[in-house]
Amino acid sequence: MTGAFLTASFFAVLPSPRQVSPINLSRLALTTLQTLDAQSDLSTVAFDTTNDTAWNQLQIALSACLPPNVVYNLTAYDISTQNGQLYNATGGRSISNAASLGLGSDVASYIVASSNVTFSVTPQKLRATLYILNCSDSSGWWITGYTVQSIAQEIAQMFGPYFEPSSIIMVQNTTQLGQLLGPADGTGRGQPLQNETVQNAIVINTCGEAVPIPQSYASLYSSDYAKYCYQLGRRVNQYNWTWVSIVGYPLYYVSNTLALSGTQNGWGIYGMKMVEAAGLNAFLKGIDLQPYSYNNGWLTSDVGVVTLSPTAISNCSYYGIFPSPTQTATRALPASITTQYHLTTATMVFNVKNNAIAGAVFNHRTTGSLFALGVTRVPDIRLVGLGILSNYNPVLYKSLYTTAGTSKLVVLQLGLAGGK
Repeated sequence: MTGAFLTASFFAVLPSPRQVSPINLSRLALTTLQTLDAQSDLSTVAFDTTNDTAWNQLQIALSACLPPNVVYNLTAYDISTQNGQLYNATGGRSISNAASLGLGSDVASYIVASSNVTFSVTPQKLRATLYILNCSDSSGWWITGYTVQSIAQEIAQMFGPYFEPSSIIMVQNTTQLGQLLGPADGTGRGQPLQNETVQNAIVINTCGEAVPIPQSYASLYSSDYAKYCYQLGRRVNQYNWTWVSIVGYPLYYVSNTLALSGTQNGWGIYGMKMVEAAGLNAFLKGIDLQPYSYNNGWLTSDVGVVTLSPTAISNCSYYGIFPSPTQTATRALPASITTQYHLTTATMVFNVKNNAIAGAVFNHRTTGSLFALGVTRVPDIRLVGLGILSNYNPVLYKSLYTTAGTSKLVVLQLGLAGGK
């Protein structure tokens, strides 16, 4: 048996020692290029083709990065569309430590950008007015850890790139809100603020579960504040607004620190009156233009942990907004409201759970929309941004690395010394 093994070993063809555990030259080349450009040094040198000192230093660094038995050729190519040739060596430069790399070489490429070029992303401007309720004479509820004013400022900053500056308007008090809504009795139309339009606007209520109420409305509907919520719904339909509720149970309270100074919401917050579930029920009747009737039946449900929808997840990367993919929702709206009030779910922020929707933009079959986020207590304005942008889909115009003169293609070819 021993003799047979020795005879077989004698005639066996074994790989050469350097091929027993071969170097992955392509991976080594790419890693080396990334290392050289860790602080944009490679990018700088690639565009400075006449600087012999810089290229000598690059060659020293390149040699230091590679094993002593590896030979190389590094070439920087211009990116151009002239004469139908995308990459050419005109205006580029090469360095090498060998006349030939043999037949067993491999290669990696790397795009570098000029340090003199700023690559930007320009969002498409939405052709709408953004009204942010920043009412100084209203209080918030379920906006734990924040103030109405801090939320309003953050929302304005987040949406700044997507609107013309003149189209983002802070509604500074309930008097201005009353001007925007129009007469309390429902006659006539509202007046725009700062020469912007009333029609087709987005209105974001930063007060959480509370909604600011103008003094004229507070006086007229003092016996039943749900009628105010009903008028809000009708205005949303009339003006084709997208009304945004950022957290909790929409329209659960009304707030005016002057008109309701002697009234507290049941939790010791004065200037606020609890309307309970009747507020949202009335709003939905209003947006559907149904006759008003008082209904205090609880509408939302506690569905616990919810997850972002596929559309929302995709747009997180597109718009660069990254809320937690899981949220806790105790105020999710039942899917049945779409049938009851002639709504469609235009944009889903969260996946449906237990036949309830914790976050979505609901469009009425005629005009007007409700964007309700039924998350618990702490508002996350990233969800607001994600929902609005997913609904309106503004395009991001990005500069391209292939623009002539702003980029170069660096190719590193590696071989083994002594290779065939």
